[in-house]
Amino acid sequence: MATGGRTVLVTGAGRGIGRAEALHLAAAGMNVVVNDPGVQTDGSGGDARVAAAVVEEIRAAGGAAVADTGSVADWADARAMVERAVDAFGDLHAVVNNAAIEANRGVERLTEAEFDDVVAVKLKGTAAVTHWAAAHWRDRHAAGDRTDRAVVNTASGSGLLNPLPGQSNYAAANAGVAAMTIVHALELGRRGVRVNCVSPSMVRTRLTRAVPGVDGDPAAVAPLVAYLVGDGCPLTGQVLSVRGTTVTVNHGWAAGARIATADRWTEPELATALPDLPMPDPFAALASALGGALGEAGRARLEAMIAAGLDA
Repeated sequence: MATGGRTVLVTGAGRGIGRAEALHLAAAGMNVVVNDPGVQTDGSGGDARVAAAVVEEIRAAGGAAVADTGSVADWADARAMVERAVDAFGDLHAVVNNAAIEANRGVERLTEAEFDDVVAVKLKGTAAVTHWAAAHWRDRHAAGDRTDRAVVNTASGSGLLNPLPGQSNYAAANAGVAAMTIVHALELGRRGVRVNCVSPSMVRTRLTRAVPGVDGDPAAVAPLVAYLVGDGCPLTGQVLSVRGTTVTVNHGWAAGARIATADRWTEPELATALPDLPMPDPFAALASALGGALGEAGRARLEAMIAAGLDA
């Protein structure tokens, strides 16, 4: 089934934000692996028809897609979905880690399984899929392939700017995803891989049906994701909050500069507006945290130190 265009693996793509992202990326000419085991919001059950329906919708519109029903929380399944992308389309250019489940309960009533399951899908699942994609890209890079690669993680306002009571597991996992984004940007830049994170809030999905006033369109996130996975995007190590048509640069747990539009953003508009915003430099932040001991040549030395440590 190999076709032209970039190939993107989107996890949790059967419904909500992930589905909107998959449809948008396919409409933009990208090949899409639609991963979704079709589970309930708490992770129970499973229905292969959920991913299959999105694939059929993409194909009916003239796009290219295949379904995958593996669990991102399973290390072997994560490897298999990366291999499925390569087998179907010849390569994998980007990953959108979107999968999440939810089990809301106050900490005094939260069960061990409810904590473990939510963290396994959101945090471990993000790490697992990124691990196998990065291993594939490492091998391609070693063979001389310099194709642009990207990871887009998905956090939540609940884990960053507005942690909600009852979401110890969900907030902690999403905050972990945001932190891991910076780590992976520092690690994988030497392979030509950019790593960023989007943090949607006030979006109407299965996970937010019970929250009053949440009515945002899941499709509002898709243009930003398409821009971040697109060939030539300059951003890496950024966590970008999305609320409606406003995109905000996060500086840790604080909101920074933002851009807004009256209508939905397009990728060309984002490519013009976003790079002009002041954004944190993860390498500069790390050098500063090390006490400035590396001097004016700090970035080059820091990159060499990271590479040496990772290759040890």
